[in-house]
Amino acid sequence: MSLIIQKETAGPVASKLLEIGAIRINYLTPFIWSSGWKAPIYCDNRLSLSFPEVRSYVKNELTLALKKHYELPDLIAGVATAGIPQGALVADMLNLPFAYVRPKSKDHGLKNLIEGHINSGQKVVLIEDLISTGGSSLKAVQAVRDVGAEVVGMVAIFTYGFGLSAKAFEQAKVPLVCLSDFDHLLEEALKSKFIDKDKMDYVKSWRLDPANWR
Repeated sequence: MSLIIQKETAGPVASKLLEIGAIRINYLTPFIWSSGWKAPIYCDNRLSLSFPEVRSYVKNELTLALKKHYELPDLIAGVATAGIPQGALVADMLNLPFAYVRPKSKDHGLKNLIEGHINSGQKVVLIEDLISTGGSSLKAVQAVRDVGAEVVGMVAIFTYGFGLSAKAFEQAKVPLVCLSDFDHLLEEALKSKFIDKDKMDYVKSWRLDPANWR
């Protein structure tokens, strides 16, 4: 297993995220990512935390996905920052220890990269909210491996489905399970009229070359 998109959750998760505005589509005035890329889509799954019904649904599906695809780990780790609350919710559901991984070590105090205890030999599943290029997610994986723990895999809410991220996870030998993805998002967006049918190919073209789109 390298990358699995859960067919049973892909549509419903995308639909709920669209409804609450956690995922937005705008091909007339594209969003500007921190990388400088222009994109017709922006995903902020943190918003799901403000909607109890959606929050509970996502928490339950992340937990079920973990139990379905992986052996029960010793610990759940969240990927900072947006993966922290999602990971904590899953850890609480499973009554497991929780820690989280910073993007870089603190520059003061104990200068921690990992907050919480992850011990050598422990089996860990990481929780992420969004997979784009996969860079930050895999840095967290390496941080967990550096303390001698075993990364069983990762579960994420959503992936844009870039080929480079799938390749990066495969090369790092990290199984990845996602509740939903870009393709199912567009299907739900069309059904709910968040996007016009004649703009589908235009929006789809972004994923093929996001750095040079438009």
